[in-house]
Amino acid sequence: MFTHTAYNLSHLGDLHDRCSVCDLRFEIEPGFYWGAMYISYAMTVGISVLLSLTLWWYAGNPSIWTYGAIIGGFLIVVSPLMLRYSRVLMLYLFGSITYDKNL
Repeated sequence: MFTHTAYNLSHLGDLHDRCSVCDLRFEIEPGFYWGAMYISYAMTVGISVLLSLTLWWYAGNPSIWTYGAIIGGFLIVVSPLMLRYSRVLMLYLFGSITYDKNL
């Protein structure tokens, strides 16, 4: 679906025009992937809550700076992956794509 690797930041969101297997057009309409930011936001909140609970449980409620550094650093590292997964989920959930097991 994407033209480059996830951590090639200059081409982070570049998509192929069509799928090489099923000929699906990835850019369904202009601005279609704007909705993916809501999916990415939900993923960010979920990861933040999970990391907060993990730190609270295993580190014994460290300082707020420790929470910020660990959660912020982790989110910066995984943000390219979250952008990609949120776009894939947006296409899957709202792109009216049907699965054909014969392809």
